[in-house]
Amino acid sequence: MTEVKQYQLERNILTLKVKKAPLFVRSIMFLFAFLFFMIPLIVMILGIAMGQGMHIKYLISLFIFGLLGFYMLRISLWNTYGKEIVILNKDKVEYYADYGWFKDGKKLKEFNQQIEFGIRQIGYEDDNKGGLIIGLEEPNIICVTKMPNNVLDELIDKLNQVVSLK
Repeated sequence: MTEVKQYQLERNILTLKVKKAPLFVRSIMFLFAFLFFMIPLIVMILGIAMGQGMHIKYLISLFIFGLLGFYMLRISLWNTYGKEIVILNKDKVEYYADYGWFKDGKKLKEFNQQIEFGIRQIGYEDDNKGGLIIGLEEPNIICVTKMPNNVLDELIDKLNQVVSLK
């Protein structure tokens, strides 16, 4: 069985794809996200229908559970559709995370000299997995997509070729 590459490099656009979590895990996460949104709403409707009236506790629970539901939805989407987009230009790099249904805010880093790339070790050293670092001086862009170090070395070589052509 051949493994699908976790990255795609077209011209100056790098796409890092997150490995999908198992279907059972993603299903549980989406279920909890749905329940975090629905349970306080149902409790509020039942409370009002039973004559208890509208209370501030309903709004507070809607707010708190809404935040928890949004966070859980975000994690669920990341583990299903997540990818990181890096746009390399001559002296700057644009980065954003794509959750499938929405995108995170863009980060922009400008460079005075050639862009350098590195590997950030993730997990145990024996796992030989890491994440891509763009720009070795602070502040830098740290990608969270976990990939084998040998694949990252190959990717860094390709990125250096792309940057040197600019």
